[in-house]
Amino acid sequence: MEFVMKGSPNLKEMIRKQVEVLPTPSIVADYDDIVSNLSFLDNYLDGRHCKLRPHFKSHKCVSLAKLQMTYKNTIGITCAKVSEAEQLVNGGIKDILIANQVIGINKVRRVALMNEKATVRVAVDSIEGIEQLDNAAREIGVTIGVLVEVDIGMNRGGVQPGKPVVDLAKIISDTDGLKFDGLQSYEGHIVTLPDYNKRKERVEKEMSSLLETRELLEKRGFSVIISSGGTGTYDITGKIEGIDELQCGSYVLMDSAYKKIRPDFLNARYILTTVISKRDDVISTDVGLKGMGAEYGVPELVGHPYATNLYVAEEHTVFKNINVNIGDKIRMVPPHGCTTNNFYSQMWISRNNKIKDVWAIEGRGCLE
Repeated sequence: MEFVMKGSPNLKEMIRKQVEVLPTPSIVADYDDIVSNLSFLDNYLDGRHCKLRPHFKSHKCVSLAKLQMTYKNTIGITCAKVSEAEQLVNGGIKDILIANQVIGINKVRRVALMNEKATVRVAVDSIEGIEQLDNAAREIGVTIGVLVEVDIGMNRGGVQPGKPVVDLAKIISDTDGLKFDGLQSYEGHIVTLPDYNKRKERVEKEMSSLLETRELLEKRGFSVIISSGGTGTYDITGKIEGIDELQCGSYVLMDSAYKKIRPDFLNARYILTTVISKRDDVISTDVGLKGMGAEYGVPELVGHPYATNLYVAEEHTVFKNINVNIGDKIRMVPPHGCTTNNFYSQMWISRNNKIKDVWAIEGRGCLE
């Protein structure tokens, strides 16, 4: 017997149909909600020195990155790794920051090659990283802009503020293949503090060492930009004099965890899922940990405010206190959007509950 595997539906088959016809699980995002989120942050930055370099790792979708670039206060795109930057360059984005250390002969060479077509900067925090990037830049015949990452308390990467940063800046300035462009920092250990006033106090305190480091560099003749911030601190970090760029990512699609911190943005994305089992008021759906990022809490169901999440398994999510039937399709807002998009190859775009488009998620997976 011959078995034929039928592929996913294409846009031509699905255009203008109701969202509920999609197979499950599928990622769906409402176009008008996306535009609302983009416009909200763009309007906030009007007239401010600080501009936006949104983070691609949050959605990994080139079409969405290109839409973000159409807003006047967006100056470029941030990403987390070389493969993401390559997708952005292939999609026509010309100003990219890899907000991470790039180590490895193959990877630094790919960064150098991208700089033949676009400006692709990289964060550095070691002499080894500087040397590898410099060698690749000189081999290809380009100049790579770099930002020294400064650790202000997250303890993930970066060098300590002050003299260690100045020392690296001097080493960079003595290379032929690199250009010192400034500093990067991320207050990731603070961005989700529930209490806004405590969040603001911590950010302003811990950013002070970063700003003092900027002054040290400028006194020594260096030209410095600072790229920092996230969705949780856009109206804190974005107001600090001396911060030039915000790297907000989650704001555009949001998720159930971040929504508690930032109710100013809409949950534009959800997972369409099917009820596959029911026992009294307990139901199971056809998406679990292998199709939803659940590191930061529990998913929420759209239109079922009293539903309680019991647990998330590999292939199922289980709820109680919900009146639905087997075969019903329901909408689930994931707790963590960034790791959710990483599971899917495409995101369906809806408008007025009808399918408008489908956008590839080119940066998905664990590509290097």
